[in-house]
Amino acid sequence: MEILLVVSVAILAWMGFNYWRLRRAAKLVDNAEFAELIRQGQLIDLRDSAEFHRKHILGARNIPSTQLKTSLAALRKDKPILLYENSRGQKVSNAAIFLKKQGYKDIYILSYGLDSWDGKVKTR
Repeated sequence: MEILLVVSVAILAWMGFNYWRLRRAAKLVDNAEFAELIRQGQLIDLRDSAEFHRKHILGARNIPSTQLKTSLAALRKDKPILLYENSRGQKVSNAAIFLKKQGYKDIYILSYGLDSWDGKVKTR
């Protein structure tokens, strides 16, 4: 019973730590705020290229999360970065934390991802 309690506390602590790291790296925004930021920021779709070509937010660039490290030269540090994937998952969290460590300051994440986006999209 004590082991279960220790494991539960450790898991909750780890989740809290990751949430804290994400909140320091990026701001989670809703659809309305994200739509306003698109005009002045760099809109990045972190999904793989096949998913991107099926459907993406109008004006987005596809930089799959697996290629983010090699694509930093394509991102400007003086403009906000707007990140999304299908839902707010681990890819977008890891990308935001990585970008923050690389010196990017204004990082925004679409709260519930493309799955809940009600703005303009491009589909095949």
